Amino acid sequence: MKHSSLLQVFVFDVGGKQWKSYDWSVVTTVAAFGKYDPELLCFAHSKGARLVLKGDVSLDYIVDPTNRTAWISGQVDLAKKQFMDGINIDIEHEVQDGSPEYYALTALVKETTEAFHEEIPGSQVSFDVAWSPRCIDKRCYNYITIAESCDLLFVMSYDEQSQIWGDCIAMANAPYNQTLAGYTDYLKMNIDPKKLVMGVPWYGYDYACLEFTQDDQGQIHQVWYDDPKSISQKAAYVKEQGLRGIGMWNGNLLDYSDDPVAELQSKEMWNALKPGAVGKL
Repeated sequence: MKHSSLLQVFVFDVGGKQWKSYDWSVVTTVAAFGKYDPELLCFAHSKGARLVLKGDVSLDYIVDPTNRTAWISGQVDLAKKQFMDGINIDIEHEVQDGSPEYYALTALVKETTEAFHEEIPGSQVSFDVAWSPRCIDKRCYNYITIAESCDLLFVMSYDEQSQIWGDCIAMANAPYNQTLAGYTDYLKMNIDPKKLVMGVPWYGYDYACLEFTQDDQGQIHQVWYDDPKSISQKAAYVKEQGLRGIGMWNGNLLDYSDDPVAELQSKEMWNALKPGAVGKL
């Protein structure tokens, strides 16, 4: 892998061949959430980028240290077999502060990182967290220790309207001020900014609304999504605050067809990730 002090661009890929159209001049890590693709692996390596596994496991299962060790060994063996460069731990389960699952998850991240670093030198272990550490969706994790244990936290700064107790109101997927407030919370916990990768949404929501403008079919709706302008503003914040980098869910969602308008729009989305020079890690 190539290394630099510049920004990481972390891409989630959910399968298919859209990766052939990614801007590989900026991609540093691809988390493979689709079917294993050896062609993608070889291409990523040829561009100096990492390809990492998806790691998910039941928290009830890993409360038992023996089960936890077995799961970690299995992930390391799979990564070796497939010549991959690490793992992205994507748990996203509810955890109560101080519960057995709380301590098991904290231990899982630490032990996974130690095992991968020992068995695959230079490998990367990342952990996915909500847009704020304030127990979003009841994910009350030990964020400080987890951040210290792994190589980076991928902060999922999207779907921020997740805890809805009343009516679902049409709003931004990742409002700018609210998104940045989440990073302020992480940084106030004295988490190293170089451990934080900002995740942005490459998708949006079409809401059926009671009142708004009508489309040509007479249907009332409101569409919210991030565009190159909003993403570039967030990328600028990443650079200003010295965060580790930026990434998206997910790289497959752009229109990579040969339509001239689509080509331009996709290029603009990739360019929006670059607040300045972007390099390999």
